[in-house]
Amino acid sequence: MPLRVTFLGTAGAVPTTDRNPSSLFVAREGEQLLFDAGEGTQRQMMRFGTGFSVSHLFVTHLHGDHVLGIPGLIQTMDFNDREEPLAIHVPHGTRRQIKSLVRALGNRPTFPIRISEVGPGDVAYRADEYEVRAFASDHDTRSVGYALVEDDRKGRFDRERAEELGVPVGPKFSRLHAGESVELEDGTIVHPDEVVGEARPGRSLVYTGDTRPTAATVEAAAEPDLLIHDATFADDRVERASDTAHSTARQAAEIASRAGARRLALMHLSSRYAGYTDDHLAEAREVFDGEVFVPSDGEELEIPYPDGGDVSPDE
Repeated sequence: MPLRVTFLGTAGAVPTTDRNPSSLFVAREGEQLLFDAGEGTQRQMMRFGTGFSVSHLFVTHLHGDHVLGIPGLIQTMDFNDREEPLAIHVPHGTRRQIKSLVRALGNRPTFPIRISEVGPGDVAYRADEYEVRAFASDHDTRSVGYALVEDDRKGRFDRERAEELGVPVGPKFSRLHAGESVELEDGTIVHPDEVVGEARPGRSLVYTGDTRPTAATVEAAAEPDLLIHDATFADDRVERASDTAHSTARQAAEIASRAGARRLALMHLSSRYAGYTDDHLAEAREVFDGEVFVPSDGEELEIPYPDGGDVSPDE
């Protein structure tokens, strides 16, 4: 079951010739989610082949480099004869502005759009096997970050042990793996905990949007597989980062280390560092032992399961 991230826009407030304003595309088992939509997001989606079948858009805050792509994206969806509804999730107190932005072109979209407000601790979206939670960020406007957290998975099925207990190969394997006890021909009852291991964690990713370093990011998900954190500045602009409610690469790495993240993506780089990311990487690596990288626009990353994959009774 793939969980894939495409970095559509990785620039700070001012785009460069190589980096578009902020936008993150996430695909999971046929469902497509979008986090922020900076100017030109619809073109980035065409350029990198993600398609437009987005069901939910999660907005971290209303600065232009995170939302000015919404009118164009919706118009493109309209031109493609979209019929499916689009849910847009925004920080508390910003629904009216987003509603105005959606209608900025003077036309009502022909497909349904639902705008909902979320705050720290809210589950913005609950799906069958995962949820997207909002958490507190610290920017100079109303803002939230988002954590996509999968449910725990079933434990591994011990086929060898099941056969030792006399369970015949077939449907009873699946019933045991689903948590149901089974009766054998001789009347023996075999219980799931005899052949199924402990539940295993799913995958998780955390996206901060623009923010100073916060404890809320550390608490957003337990040991996230991927933390995508504001790293607008390097150490040479640490005071500027604080004054403008952003983070440095080193600060992002400190948060990643505290959170137990496996990978750290440094996002939202200021245009002053256009074409040069060595300082960001070097400073982050001094305090974070996991994998750290500065994604390029169009870079795609698949997030594996922490334990390497699933095993079903039939495998």
